[in-house]
Amino acid sequence: MRVNIPETGQKRIVIVGGGFGGLTLARKLSKSDFQVILIDKQNHHQFQPLFYQVAMAGLEPSSISFPFRKAFQNHPNIYFRIAEILKVDSENNKIVTSLGIINYDFLVLAYGAKTNFFGNEKIEEKAFSMKSTGAALDLRNTMLSDYEQALIESDFDERQWYIDIVIVGGGATGVEIAGALAEMRKYILPKDYKELNAKEVDIYLIQGGNQLLQGMDPKSGDTAEQYLIERGVIVKKNSRVVDYDGEYVITQSGEKIKAGKLIWAAGITCNRLEGITELSYNKANRLLVDKFNRVENYENIYAIGDMAAMISDEFPLGHPQVAQPAIQQAKNLARNFKKLNNKEDWKPFKYKDLGTMATIGRNKAVAEIGRFKIKGFFAWLIWLFIHLYALIGVRNKLIVFINWIWNYFTYDQSLRLIINPKSTSNRRKK
Repeated sequence: MRVNIPETGQKRIVIVGGGFGGLTLARKLSKSDFQVILIDKQNHHQFQPLFYQVAMAGLEPSSISFPFRKAFQNHPNIYFRIAEILKVDSENNKIVTSLGIINYDFLVLAYGAKTNFFGNEKIEEKAFSMKSTGAALDLRNTMLSDYEQALIESDFDERQWYIDIVIVGGGATGVEIAGALAEMRKYILPKDYKELNAKEVDIYLIQGGNQLLQGMDPKSGDTAEQYLIERGVIVKKNSRVVDYDGEYVITQSGEKIKAGKLIWAAGITCNRLEGITELSYNKANRLLVDKFNRVENYENIYAIGDMAAMISDEFPLGHPQVAQPAIQQAKNLARNFKKLNNKEDWKPFKYKDLGTMATIGRNKAVAEIGRFKIKGFFAWLIWLFIHLYALIGVRNKLIVFINWIWNYFTYDQSLRLIINPKSTSNRRKK
């Protein structure tokens, strides 16, 4: 197979992954003297922080996605290919992809992380994750289909299987999903599913540690927990899910929770890549990089974002695996690449912490920005503004803003469509 990319005589930078880091790097190099090749398995950028709103029928998938080709329509030095990287041949400066072989002068790995199921294959097979737009849409379809089935199920225990939901992981994703589900139970179910008693719907949030939002101050975690409990979410801390057979969620204490949907948000890990020596990885499968994001043991291979572990006294495990480190590393690496032609010294990366936040539904959020710790309505407004600003494309910003305004004043959305629903029959073995 051929990738059909011309040789222009320019130095070639190949970027693998179009997430926050990869897309930012490509955009910053779009007017440079380099030939830039961006590779991704999808043809669009996905705005991960809002996946949960797609899953809860608050936003359409298209409103948080942006086509790569549209982003680079006016930049002739940028080439995009839908492909998957299979192997790195560092000795010959080549990568093997699902489309064929691509040469590179510089290789940047930015393909992010995947859900970590900690080796539990049964949970991986049956649980829902939140790492792609498709996965969020699948959860939406299944959840709405289950509500339809619950309406015609007369047996109480059987009905609980359709309507009860367990979320594993008390980080920002788990907390935001739980808050959104609680609001759906309060505002949507009584209107859309009048025959269904919304009080029967149980929402569980299970956290392995003793605090929600463990990357934040304990007070922020306590505030988030209080907001969730006020909304009727059953929060279980110091509890670990060890099994799920499609019928019951089982914890390490032996507790069994009947639920047809288990949402797994308990951690992430990275894929190892054939051709990269194991000495370049740490125990968390992240690539060890120096202060310029250069992968250890390689001269012209770089890693940014979730998969990059830049170890320092301040960050002994590497930077947080969230959007800001990826974006900032991409910007710094782009500036350094541009210095090559002028033979200027490269600038080491220094992370600027812009804060951490999580929303727990309408008017409720927690935020930590520098030494300031904010909660409630003002934190919620900050969360809305930052996420709206970070979206790619004016159209997407406008659509999401209108959706949020409409939902805020009407307590409703018209996005609850079941599109190619996943059949419930193959999710369960009686």
